[in-house]
Amino acid sequence: MQSAVVIKRHFPRLLEMLSEMPDQRKRPQYKTEDLLMAAISIFLFKRGSRNNADNTGRKGHFNVNYERIFKCKLPDTDTCNKLLEALDLEYLEVLKRDMVRQLIRKKVFDKFRYNGLHHQVAIDGTGLYSFHYEPYPGCPKKTSKNGKVTYTVYALEAKLICSNGFSVSMATEWIRNPESGDYDKQDCELKAFVRLSEKIKKLYPRMPILLLADGLYPNNTGFDICKKYAWPFIFTFKDGNLKSVWEEVNLLKPISQNNQIQWFNMIGGWMENHTYFFFNNLRYGKHNLHLVEAHITKTKKDTKTDETVIETEKFVHISDIPINKDNCRQISQAGRLRWKIENEGFNTQKNGGYALSHKYSRTSHVASCNYYQCLQIAHMIDQMAMLSKSIKEMYFKDDKESLKSLKEFGMAILLVHELSVSKVIQLLESVGQLRY
Repeated sequence: MQSAVVIKRHFPRLLEMLSEMPDQRKRPQYKTEDLLMAAISIFLFKRGSRNNADNTGRKGHFNVNYERIFKCKLPDTDTCNKLLEALDLEYLEVLKRDMVRQLIRKKVFDKFRYNGLHHQVAIDGTGLYSFHYEPYPGCPKKTSKNGKVTYTVYALEAKLICSNGFSVSMATEWIRNPESGDYDKQDCELKAFVRLSEKIKKLYPRMPILLLADGLYPNNTGFDICKKYAWPFIFTFKDGNLKSVWEEVNLLKPISQNNQIQWFNMIGGWMENHTYFFFNNLRYGKHNLHLVEAHITKTKKDTKTDETVIETEKFVHISDIPINKDNCRQISQAGRLRWKIENEGFNTQKNGGYALSHKYSRTSHVASCNYYQCLQIAHMIDQMAMLSKSIKEMYFKDDKESLKSLKEFGMAILLVHELSVSKVIQLLESVGQLRY
C-alpha cells in the first residue's frame, strides 16, 4: 500500500506515461498501462517469478484490491510478456529517467549531495544469469579448461547513491558482443562504460555528477571520460593500479610532514583510531591526480574472554579533487559510499525478494532487458516508500519489525481483506509529505 502512496505523491502521471508506450498488439484486451504496471508489480510485491505472480493474482481478494489501489486491471504475465518482447529497450529507460528527474525536481536527493552540489553516481557491472547455450547473438561467453562454454548476461549500471541507503538506477548499458561475431576481443565493462557515459550525458545533460567507481576505473579511459564531461571523480585505488603513481606515493610518504591527520572515535563499544594520509598533484600522463589513504584500527574488550579484539581496515581512493586536512575524510567516505551500489543495489535486488538473477524470459533478450527495467522502477518506488521517515518511525523505531515481515503483512491484508473504495482513498490520503 505504501508503494501506491509513493506513486501518488512522487509519480502521479505514472499510468499516463505507461499508456504512452507503443503497442504493436492487434485487438488488445488490456491497455498498455495495465500490462506494464502488472510487470512492475511482479517486483513491487516481490513475487520472484511470473508463475508466482499469476498464482498470487488468483488468490483471495488480491485482484480486486490491486485494481482499486492502482486503478488498472491485473492481466496474466504471459500477456504482459508479449508486450515486453516487442517493446524497444529505450522506452522503459526513458521512463526510468523521467522518474529520476521527477525525484530530483522534488529535491528528494538534495540533502545527500556532495558539498551540497554534486549527486553521487556509482558505476558497477553485475552478472545476471547464465546459460549453457547462446541465449541471443552476442551474449558474452567463457570457455573453461575442459572446453565447456558458459554464456552470461551482464549489465553495467549507473546508480544515484545516498548515505541514507538510496541506490536508484539512473541508466543501464548491456555488455554484449557484436551480433555478427566479427570481433577480436569480447565486450567488457570498460568498453560498456564509454557507451554508458554517453547515455548518462544524453539523459541527464545538466546534472552535476560526482562519479564513484571501483579499482577497474583508474586508467586513461576513466579519467578521459570524466574530464570530457566535467565530472569530478573518486575511484577506489588498489595496489595493482597505476604503478608509477604508487611509486611516487611511496617516495613521498617518508618526507611529507603536513599530509596526515588523525582522530579517535568511540562507536558501539569500539575505540576507533583513524589515520589519513593524502598526496596532491600526482602526475599520470596528462592527468593531475590526488590520493587519500585511510587506516582505521578498531579495538574493544571481549566481555566473555576479557581479551582485546582488534580489527583493521584500509581504504585508498584517487580523485581529481585537491585534498587537504579539511576534506580528506569527506572524500574517503564518499569513495566508500560506492559500496551501496553493491549492497543496497545489486545484493538487495538479488537476495531481497526481487529475484534479479531469475530468468523472467528464456526466449527473448528484449523481454529480459525490459523485465530488468521494470525491476529497477519497482525498486525505486520501494526505496521511496521504505526509507521515508514516517515508515522508519512507525515500523522500525525499535528495530523489531523487518522490511520482509512488513511486506508479508501487507500481502496478507491484500489477500484476506477486501478493501472498500473509501478505505483505499483513506489509506492513500493518510500520509502527508514524504521526507527522507
